[in-house]
Amino acid sequence: METGSILDRIIALLDAPSDATVNTSMRLPATLRDAAAIAVDELGVAASTTTLTAVALRAALETAVVDAALEAHYSVHPDARPGLAEVALALAAQDRSPLADRSDLIEQAAIDVTARRPDADADDVLLWAEAQQAAQQPRSA
Repeated sequence: METGSILDRIIALLDAPSDATVNTSMRLPATLRDAAAIAVDELGVAASTTTLTAVALRAALETAVVDAALEAHYSVHPDARPGLAEVALALAAQDRSPLADRSDLIEQAAIDVTARRPDADADDVLLWAEAQQAAQQPRSA
């Protein structure tokens, strides 16, 4: 099955109105089950552990669909894939970090970090940029 067809089918199933349920047997680690029960009972994160599990599964499927769609797009349009500095800059803006206004620092941090750690991610870049910024500021006595 072609990726687009797979994604369309998953989206259609997620969007379809349905009150029908099915019994399923899922084997979960006991610690995960216990953590979910505590979160439901004590924190009220969901009406039940079943609801919590269904909501989490839906969120994971929606994320997987978006990721797969992006990867399919990037395979056709590789120049559209953002670079690490662009992703780090977007993350800084999303987090309302003061670094969001320092694209120069983030771009240099991306170069520095990937030279040492080729599999670095945007969080690594922001952490390095923050460290570099802190190192440039005079220390108070």
